[in-house]
Amino acid sequence: MAELKYDKNGRLLFTKEMKEEGYTILAPAMSPTHFDIIKNVFIHAGYNMELLDMCGPEVAQTGLKYVHNDTCYPALLVIGQFIYALQSGDYDVNKVALMITQTGGGCRASNYIFLLRKALKRAGFPQVPVISLSMGMESNPGFSLTVPLVRRFLAGLVYGDVLMLLRNQIMPYEVNKGDCKKVIDKWTDKLTADFAKGESYRRREMNLYIDQICKDFSEIKVNKTPKVKVGIVGEIYVKYARLANNDLEKFLAQQDCEVNVPGILGFALFKVDNRIEDIKLYGGSQLKYKFCKVLYNYLEDLEKIIIEHTAKYGFTPPGKYTHIKELVKPVIGYGSKMGEGWLLTAEMLELAETGYRNIVCTQPFGCLPNHINGKGAIRKIKEINPKANIVTIDYDPGAPKVNQENRIKLMLAVAREELDT
Repeated sequence: MAELKYDKNGRLLFTKEMKEEGYTILAPAMSPTHFDIIKNVFIHAGYNMELLDMCGPEVAQTGLKYVHNDTCYPALLVIGQFIYALQSGDYDVNKVALMITQTGGGCRASNYIFLLRKALKRAGFPQVPVISLSMGMESNPGFSLTVPLVRRFLAGLVYGDVLMLLRNQIMPYEVNKGDCKKVIDKWTDKLTADFAKGESYRRREMNLYIDQICKDFSEIKVNKTPKVKVGIVGEIYVKYARLANNDLEKFLAQQDCEVNVPGILGFALFKVDNRIEDIKLYGGSQLKYKFCKVLYNYLEDLEKIIIEHTAKYGFTPPGKYTHIKELVKPVIGYGSKMGEGWLLTAEMLELAETGYRNIVCTQPFGCLPNHINGKGAIRKIKEINPKANIVTIDYDPGAPKVNQENRIKLMLAVAREELDT
């Protein structure tokens, strides 16, 4: 066990010695399609990372023991998952660290990392360091986001978006069940190997590989029978994580639906764009403004690659960020940007516009930004697109799964009536 070191404020640090000793870094698997690739990016950067994907009521119950029950549901789940893993006996608790994102915004998500440290002490694990995955909010001697690591990380998100998009458009129709999974496994392995060699994350390479991925999916044999098309939006963790949404995508697949989940790249553009707008409105560092502008342009270039190649092979491409931003203009102001902010409203408008007008809006109970931009925007969305068929589902430890699924089934009943007419 490495010597424990603290900063001047008493925060336990993740040190170089911990990295050299191969401390296991545990991280929540929000979206397996994306995170299976990203995990390997960190592994090849020298970090011994594992994803936590255990589900079940015991995770939430563990979270309730160490986090106030009024805390944001995603925080309760992530912290419960971490502590459940530490208590499982599967890890050496003296050679393990935890990694969690830290946004720094006005949402309660900014406080997850502090809630986690408090919970660790209460659970008897004060020796476990917590690493902040953020842009400079906290520093650790044994962890740094280098430029090559960030570029591979962003490339992993983009490839994950592409694989998720194409899987959802092909899997419901595949003639030979399992063909989609074979393509995803093939590219996950290939990208992992290439990242380790310092390849596949430059724009030129991504342009080539995304074209090949689209080609592979286009060659899967399908039977395009009419199906109800359903979009999923909401708070980012509940939107993607099967632990948080009771495996919503699997449930919708069992209901014979085609699912569309907007990608993570749009959320990344939204967050960077907000930083740019803040500096324009309120002033701030010009160096930060230039950095954000460069990053925004880079992400926008990656978005163009996805749109170009998915459309080329006949798939429904993701909406362009600038178009989505324009769609929401008459509905809600750009100042509504806490959490998912106006992007949540915009994604519903864009899904309805592109044929996925049956929408499940996933909301952690008590998440004010999501209730305003989700539930609060439905009436206006229906004025713009009267055929939009939206159901909002609250997720928390006390929400019965059967009630949630029954409400979704009612929405699907309306959708099937429209499909048959």
